[in-house]
Amino acid sequence: MLSAATLIAITVYLGAAWLQWQRISTPADNKGRLIRILGATAFIFHGYAVYSVLHVPDGIDLGTFRVGSLIAWVVVGILLASSIRQKLDNLFIGAFPMAAITAALAAFGPDTGDHRLYSGGLVIHILLSLLAYSIFTLSALHALVLSRQEKMLKQHHTRRLLNSLPPLQVMERLLFEMLWCGFVLLSVALITGFLFVEDLFAQHIVHKTVLSLVAWLIYAILLAGRALLGWRSQTAVRWTLGGFIILMLAFFGSKIVVEILLRS
Repeated sequence: MLSAATLIAITVYLGAAWLQWQRISTPADNKGRLIRILGATAFIFHGYAVYSVLHVPDGIDLGTFRVGSLIAWVVVGILLASSIRQKLDNLFIGAFPMAAITAALAAFGPDTGDHRLYSGGLVIHILLSLLAYSIFTLSALHALVLSRQEKMLKQHHTRRLLNSLPPLQVMERLLFEMLWCGFVLLSVALITGFLFVEDLFAQHIVHKTVLSLVAWLIYAILLAGRALLGWRSQTAVRWTLGGFIILMLAFFGSKIVVEILLRS
């Protein structure tokens, strides 16, 4: 059911995204503070909506749509906090609609019936995993913008989108800062998984473990390539998106099959 908090969050998210698009498309450039205030307002209502759908009387429902909404909420929170110091406002155009869509899906999505109470160690593992995935989601969005920016520079475009972005070198540095942060969190999440999950290679979660390890390896190679070989631009973008796709399959692949396709 679509709650008032969810409806407000969706409406404000979409309004803020539209204002950010207008900010890029028109010469006027004085809406940044308003957009961040609207984003923060939507973030608060979205947080309440996420709490409402996750917490059920007999535990926590970590169904596909609910987890997706939680991750989008964390992504928006990280982006809002980061935009205070870094010029990341253009990522609002992708992050806010994504948060609005996931909030709606969480409200209308089916109850999986898989409600559990989690131990303290397992909660730490889950939170670290969600934080890592959220940062890698943000890095994937950033990589797409970086790729577009580089192509526009090569084609000698002077569009306002290009002018509103930081220099390419700064964009690359921000990307690798995000990747390092996500990589550290993913590493600790995997370690806590081996410590607190009874059997990470049990049949029902072995695919998550293997795919998460593959994604970790991809990001490790990318970061090593950056440090040792100076990898940048499109090479960094391809590896970033490749790792994100693998990680997305680890998080949502089986959930989509079990909770949606097999139940339909």
